[in-house]
Amino acid sequence: MVPEAIGHLVTLGLKADEAEIYLDLLSSGPVPPDRLARETGRDPGEVRRALSVLAGIGLAGPVDGPGSPMSALRPDPVLEVLTRQREAELAGARAAMTRLYEHYRRHSARYDADSMIEVVSGTAAAERVRQLERAARTEVRGLDSPPYYADADANEIELENLARGVRYRAVYGRLALERPEYVAENILPCGKSGEEARVLPEVPVKLLIVDDCAALSGADRTVLLIRSCGLFDALAGLFEMCWQVALPLGLADDTSGPEIRPSERRLLALLAAGLTDDQVARVLGVSRRTMFRYLENLMARTGAANRFQLALHATRNDWLSVDAQPGAPAVRSVPL
Repeated sequence: MVPEAIGHLVTLGLKADEAEIYLDLLSSGPVPPDRLARETGRDPGEVRRALSVLAGIGLAGPVDGPGSPMSALRPDPVLEVLTRQREAELAGARAAMTRLYEHYRRHSARYDADSMIEVVSGTAAAERVRQLERAARTEVRGLDSPPYYADADANEIELENLARGVRYRAVYGRLALERPEYVAENILPCGKSGEEARVLPEVPVKLLIVDDCAALSGADRTVLLIRSCGLFDALAGLFEMCWQVALPLGLADDTSGPEIRPSERRLLALLAAGLTDDQVARVLGVSRRTMFRYLENLMARTGAANRFQLALHATRNDWLSVDAQPGAPAVRSVPL
């Protein structure tokens, strides 16, 4: 008996004994019901009932007409039907729970007039945001800056979402990039997995927008969950404004775009964001001397005598330009 296989069949809607008897049939081959009951130590009536259910849904059938030994049938067509039925049941349950929640909110004495805003505080806030992010369908947008209330580990939820095709756009404040452990363990792995990352000297709020719900974090570990309403539209507009003026970090290490290496583009973006030389070196994971060598190589290639001239050259050659939306003017970097 394979417990995992039984669990899968139960998930699709079979009862445990029906799943077990189906697997018994697979192991034994064609067998009369009474003999199957003896070999498995089950009650004959229980076996006949389970075989009747399996035959009814197409997982078992007689070998040669009524009264002949029973055999397990190929599961593919049946499992496809069961899967669709289960999905429909889950969708119905989800809709019912949503209606129940809204009914409760409407009739609760503590109901807030603006039902589109939910306040979560304390230890429950972080878990609530994780649940929201796990449920992402299309896109996650974020404005990111300290303080952080968890270890600087990789965001496994984001990595899983990126792997299944969810788009991530993040704007980091300079203070986030001043934490080498956060950059190494969180920002870089997500960037290399497909996150589109940009940087500003400062972000106005700590914000996570998951599809049509926004999580606005406060300094006291309180989170406002804001769904489709005027405030949500304002927060989404705030993110897009920050996104347009932020500089790309180029974390994906791709070779497309201007004639400049990803590490060099990242170096220029970090300097433009206002980080000091020491901070840039820590974020890049190199020594201060190596960082200066990168900078000197760039200046030698461009013929720049100082950083200001290098900034002008980078601007003219779109080394730090941000891809605009169709029909929108390009947004360029400010001088270093």
